[in-house]
Amino acid sequence: MAHSDIPVIAIDGPSASGKGTVAQRVAATLGFHFLDSGALYRLLGLAAQQRGIDLADEGGLAQLALQMDIRFEGESIWLYDALVGDELRSEQTAAAASQVAALPAVRAALLDKQRAFRQAPGLVADGRDMASVVFTDAVCKVFLTASAEARAERRYKQLIGKGMDANIAALLQEIRLRDERDSQRSVAPLQMAPGATLLDTTPLSIEQAVAEVLARYRAASKES
Repeated sequence: MAHSDIPVIAIDGPSASGKGTVAQRVAATLGFHFLDSGALYRLLGLAAQQRGIDLADEGGLAQLALQMDIRFEGESIWLYDALVGDELRSEQTAAAASQVAALPAVRAALLDKQRAFRQAPGLVADGRDMASVVFTDAVCKVFLTASAEARAERRYKQLIGKGMDANIAALLQEIRLRDERDSQRSVAPLQMAPGATLLDTTPLSIEQAVAEVLARYRAASKES
């Protein structure tokens, strides 16, 4: 199978919209590979903090992005042969990820890393610019969203469920700030790509959202 013939389902959307969970379950159902592109930026933010690299040092961060050794094994993520735990999902790491993701040189450095995940029999990729920049030829493009309030509540439950401290008002404020920062950045802003369809998950369960994405992929596969 030629590289360009390997099907890609690109799922984009704002922070805490549920796209990661939905993408992971869609991939598992289809037996496809899975790319959590947001994890790459979180890992970069984490690696930078561990190495004392300033989050405004674009050149240093881009160099680190090129050298970073990352491995995904099922639901486990490895950084430089160290298993990464819940620190990857902390609000501090999320804020760092959003900062480094706004830097053009960093995004360019991570582009090839992301595209390398496209392997047979297929890939489900979630992020902010999967359909608009990384996999513009994706057979199915979904922009998955939910209200800021619903996303803050989901994030709150996720953090509390992991035994981490969380404040729902602070989470809501951070989500709104990230939405603004992600949608206004100069490179690959958060937006619905041409050819993508909108899926508002505010009233949906995870199972319903997964079923909807699968239905859209099957419909798109028949057309292509």
